[in-house]
Amino acid sequence: MECPVCGGVLAPWGWARERVLRSGSGVVRLRPRRARCGGCRRSHVLLPVFVLVRRADFAEVIGAALAAKASGAGARTIAARLGKPVDTVRGWLRRFAGRAEQIRAYFTVLLVAAGVDPVPPAAAAGVFADAVSAVVGAWKAAVSRWPLVGEVSPWHLAVAVSHGRLLAPRWP
Repeated sequence: MECPVCGGVLAPWGWARERVLRSGSGVVRLRPRRARCGGCRRSHVLLPVFVLVRRADFAEVIGAALAAKASGAGARTIAARLGKPVDTVRGWLRRFAGRAEQIRAYFTVLLVAAGVDPVPPAAAAGVFADAVSAVVGAWKAAVSRWPLVGEVSPWHLAVAVSHGRLLAPRWP
């Protein structure tokens, strides 16, 4: 693997602390690998593709909340449907809304680059919905070129291409 800081080679370097994550069906304990770069000597925690940086919920749960918001649902309705605290859901929605235009542009470029015959999504009700449509559209474009990508959710692809930082303080 390549170091995200300097491009050097990452080598195994033990394990990170255990994390307790919430999936749609319960609690999951995860102890991710840690790797160290031979070039810059920094260590990195290697999170799986279903986990966002600084989030305790699976990407599918957060993605379901984002898709529901794009469809017009409010934070309280989404929180009740997912069984999550309203403040948690509201935080996801605010973070995504704060960078929705960047996300839309990033995933639209990915859609065009990955698609065999790309068709950008039609304009939606707002920037938030456009960003969600771009994420799903990029996933569909990737599936058209690499069918095995269809075995993962659009939100796994979003985590992978954003390096887990889709809702992190800094966008990649």
